[in-house]
Amino acid sequence: MKQLVKTTLPTDFGDFDMLAYDSEFIDFPHIVLIANGEEQHKSAVLNVRVHSECMTGDVFSSHRCDCGGQLNFAMAYIAKHGGLIVYLRQEGRGIGLVNKLKAYNLQDEGYDTFDANEKLGFHQDARDFNVAAKILKDLDISQINVLTNNPKKIASLQENGIQIAERIAVEIEPHQGNQDYLKIKKQKMGHLLNSV
Repeated sequence: MKQLVKTTLPTDFGDFDMLAYDSEFIDFPHIVLIANGEEQHKSAVLNVRVHSECMTGDVFSSHRCDCGGQLNFAMAYIAKHGGLIVYLRQEGRGIGLVNKLKAYNLQDEGYDTFDANEKLGFHQDARDFNVAAKILKDLDISQINVLTNNPKKIASLQENGIQIAERIAVEIEPHQGNQDYLKIKKQKMGHLLNSV
């Protein structure tokens, strides 16, 4: 993985070091946010959130998902306890923003979030977490506490040589707009959710 630039980013949650890593799209690099300065990431076990881009949730606070809430939770948690966020540019579970919006239209017709992706000719979940492991290795990180509800993410990181010391749940209180979405994540993808 090629690191492109590093800067500082003050946020509502706290100060972060922000690193950009090369992706296949030059204007859309993967991002790493490291809390409390760079020295804290030298610790043996680091709190890490691997977060896939969700413009509708992360930027526009969509009620169709829990992504924005998960990102906010992770930023607050990591600002307080130390660690980092790996922000992967794989919008719409890897199908891109335009196809994700087409999937929204199918969801409005009655398809669930995974069936809509398949109806468009994609896998239910086309995300690739291997790149997150490569970024962590570039930062000399091999053992983490992972902030996730997704067992596929845990397995992928482990398969790529990242040891998981602990899983920290990232459960966002469901609301009317995303209850069915969360139930489908639990039923079809095995997400570790207690609130639905």
